[in-house]
Amino acid sequence: MSLKPRIPARVRNRKVREAREAREPDGPHGSRGRRGGRGTDPLDRFAVVLRTPARPGEALFARAPRRWQRMLPFTVVGIFVITLLPVTIAVLSNDYGVNGGWAGALGVAQTVPLLLAVTRPVPAWVMVLFADVVGAVLLIGADRVGGQTWPWPPMVIVGYQVLMVCLGLRESIRTLVQVWLATGAAGVVLGFSEPAGVTNTVALQFVLSGAVLALTGALRQLGDARQRIAEQESISEAERARRTLLEERARIARELHDVVAHHMSVITVQADSAPYRLPGMAEPVREEFAAIAAGARESLGEMRRLLTVLRGDGTNGAEGAGGERFPQPGIGRIQQLVEATVRAGQPVELSLASAAAEAVPPAVDLSAYRIVQEALANVVRHAPGARTRVSVTRSAPGGDVLVLVVNGPARDAVVEVEVESSGTGHGLVGMRERVRLTGGTLETGPLPDGGFRVAARLPLNDAEKEPS
Repeated sequence: MSLKPRIPARVRNRKVREAREAREPDGPHGSRGRRGGRGTDPLDRFAVVLRTPARPGEALFARAPRRWQRMLPFTVVGIFVITLLPVTIAVLSNDYGVNGGWAGALGVAQTVPLLLAVTRPVPAWVMVLFADVVGAVLLIGADRVGGQTWPWPPMVIVGYQVLMVCLGLRESIRTLVQVWLATGAAGVVLGFSEPAGVTNTVALQFVLSGAVLALTGALRQLGDARQRIAEQESISEAERARRTLLEERARIARELHDVVAHHMSVITVQADSAPYRLPGMAEPVREEFAAIAAGARESLGEMRRLLTVLRGDGTNGAEGAGGERFPQPGIGRIQQLVEATVRAGQPVELSLASAAAEAVPPAVDLSAYRIVQEALANVVRHAPGARTRVSVTRSAPGGDVLVLVVNGPARDAVVEVEVESSGTGHGLVGMRERVRLTGGTLETGPLPDGGFRVAARLPLNDAEKEPS
């Protein structure tokens, strides 16, 4: 008997993706997909790329998703170099009266290293600053330096700000402060040799460099902070999933304790009462029964101590108020569970085979009930008003227990309704752990019509074996 409806793989995969997107919570302003989905503004995506810091040895925007974004820094810097190189040579030779050979050498030394700034901004800054200082020294004796800007000509200031952008997006705050102070110190030292009649640009270069470094450094710090938050969220999510799994396993252990303790108590009573129920028993047999009873009592004591550790908060799904104990539920109580769900306003149909609960091991009996309970709780929470069908059958006389819960699409607004106070609240995690406990299989997933399906197969032959 197969529980799995025949759904084309392509339709099933599409519905799984749609269900995942539907379960993804909206953002703070109700705008789904702000993390870079298809509906995101390209400018927003580019802003994220701009705020993403590059690791040492990487080019700027090296981790951008699109090729044109990764090539953008090289393109921009290349345009500046192609533009500034001839302008620098022309200004130095025509306006300042520098010899053509020196003008060409200074133009190359002050602009070409900018290409290195995309991947190695600090070495590029050292070369550019050195070339700019040498150029300022040569301009002191230039023929037409009077009336011009000095020590930093306009094209030097522009190229230097491009370099500051590359530095700010790559280096730490400490490095940026050192670069800024070194820029100011170089201008102050050159100021002692200032030619007559020039317009001093030391303060302008110092202020502009500081502003650009502050802005780009802030962008980098924002990117670092976002990256750390993302990493911390990933760690927190993993820890949350691990904690949920451990809590569910501890809950299952607490519930199984009552089942196993009952059987151990029966063994103890039978072993203690055997000499009275079976008179004329030989002495070695009496001693054997006494040893069995003692071992059973010792095992019960160990289980109670283990339960004290597992219980933690002093409560357990099998206990009520004031510590009163109740029997663990099983397949026989699924009818009551369904009736409680119907009273909560959820239309549920139950198909419970008369032989479903016959000769069922306690672990399978309890697991079947909890799987139905969790499935109905999820339907009430996430698909209120949806028609639901619950089926608990046996594959064959003495065969596996088959649990199937299928619901249609939600018809009402989503509300939080508690089916039963003993629910774990861990949903599919709890189902998987319970099925794993019995060595069975679990299949869950959305249906083409917008509903959801939970199908579990709990084997009876392997129920008493320890799952691998």
